[in-house]
Amino acid sequence: MKQLLPYLALYRRHSIRLLLGIVLAVVTLLASIGLLTLSGWFLAAASLAGFAGLYSFNYMLPAAGVRGAAIIRTAGRYFERLVSHDGTFRVLQHLRVTTFTRLLPLTPGRLYRFQQGDLLNRLVADVDTLDHLYLRVISPLVGALCVVLVVMVGLSWLDVPLALTLGLILLLTLLALPPLFYRLGYPVGVALTQQRSAWRSLLMRWLQGMAELRIYGIEPDYRQKLDKVEQQWQATQQQQSRLSASSQAGLLLISGLTVTLILWLSAGGVGSTLSPGAAIALFVFCCLAAFEALAPVANAFQYLGQVIASAERISEITQQQPGVRFAGDRQQSAQQVSLTLQQVSFSYENATFPALQQVSLQLRAGEKLALIGRTGSGKSTLLQLITRAWDPQQGEITLNDYPLASWQEHALRKMTTVVSQRVHLFSATLRDNLLLAAPGASDSQLVSALQQVGLEKLLADPQGLHAWLGDGGRQLSGGERRRLGIARALLHDGALWLLDEPTEGLDAHTEQQILHLLHQVTHDKSVIMVTHRLQGIENMDRIGVMDGGQLVELGSHEALMAKGGRYSDFQQRFTL
Repeated sequence: MKQLLPYLALYRRHSIRLLLGIVLAVVTLLASIGLLTLSGWFLAAASLAGFAGLYSFNYMLPAAGVRGAAIIRTAGRYFERLVSHDGTFRVLQHLRVTTFTRLLPLTPGRLYRFQQGDLLNRLVADVDTLDHLYLRVISPLVGALCVVLVVMVGLSWLDVPLALTLGLILLLTLLALPPLFYRLGYPVGVALTQQRSAWRSLLMRWLQGMAELRIYGIEPDYRQKLDKVEQQWQATQQQQSRLSASSQAGLLLISGLTVTLILWLSAGGVGSTLSPGAAIALFVFCCLAAFEALAPVANAFQYLGQVIASAERISEITQQQPGVRFAGDRQQSAQQVSLTLQQVSFSYENATFPALQQVSLQLRAGEKLALIGRTGSGKSTLLQLITRAWDPQQGEITLNDYPLASWQEHALRKMTTVVSQRVHLFSATLRDNLLLAAPGASDSQLVSALQQVGLEKLLADPQGLHAWLGDGGRQLSGGERRRLGIARALLHDGALWLLDEPTEGLDAHTEQQILHLLHQVTHDKSVIMVTHRLQGIENMDRIGVMDGGQLVELGSHEALMAKGGRYSDFQQRFTL
């Protein structure tokens, strides 16, 4: 249960709404009990009064009470649902924002070992599961406890022994059933959470890899694996449904036995009256209605296992300490950037070989450097260290002669323009996707950036910049995505440009246009460009060759051509 304490603390922020929801729930339950109790007594009393009591029996006051209780129950149920769900959704909103805020500093160093589907499932499904904590556990339990006490005190005005008997049975039932079904339901809830996550992760991988699975003819095997997990999930859901039915059956049995007991005890008289009359109906119907308040409690504690398992899965991520902390004091960004790497070494967790080994490099302000090398030689890792996705295990990186760790995050991000290998397209408008790079940019600046990278056709849509991109919208090709990433870079325009395969996926003509554009806009910028394609590389001031995590050659294009060596090997495989 201690796993829930950090999430219970979030309820304080919305305590007024949630407390009001509990109060309305109690009022609704009491109105429902009052309606059934008063109706039972009224019918019994009216039948006993008969035709002879037409002038002596007060029909108006009980009838008004029945109508009042019905109105209060209906209105109370409506406003209870309204307030409770509003408070719960606000808690979930706060929880989701808090969870995502804690996830951001963990990327990518602490999250790369988690699959994307699993992360999405934790952020969405597991967070949603936590709404059971209030709606199905806290509110029903507190409401049932209040109802038991009010019923016991109210009936004691008529007959103390009967009231204590009914109250004691209700209280024992309230204390016994939830722990029992919590123990029975906890393993089922944990299994449901794990199987749901496994099934959704498999489903996402199946959908993402559909083309490859069909090409190699193994889609039926993968589908069979997915069906097997789904069948296990459904079997567990059936097990939980059987537990729910058992809890309701047990509660119904206790309710029937209690009604029989109250009927037998009240037959000997209610209070000081030896002949109970209509009061016997009052106690019986009150007993039936009171047990209805206990109905959600037993089921609620079955879901507690799911809630705890989901809380543990979220905490598994959010309680990690970030691998990189921006605790520097340098806030002022610079217009010119020089970069120095001194004996930098870095290894990924559980990696067999280091990604970088003793790399030393100096980039002067305004200098252009191209890094080439085979896949896995450490080029992209070097760029990620410069952006502080990770910190090197050995060596030091300095920016304008200050350690990289001394810069605050907003200053570092402002100075750095990055075009990554994978350009992510958010499910939003074209305008929103561009404003990520420059939130204050005007529409004319956005249009200009699109025109510079040759994406004018995106503006041909009738909605223009407000056209929807991403899932359910316009699907961009790989080359269009790449150029959209370059358009973002043009809008951000930092002093240090880090380009990772900026022309990958572009045709030869478009590639020449983009390289010419980059050469123009970065004429006074410091640039590091990682590439496998050697087109336009002769325009760079220096070229570095990486192999096995080491910088094995560094010099100008002419010097490396004259020297030969590994750069010449690339020359033989690519056409300048």
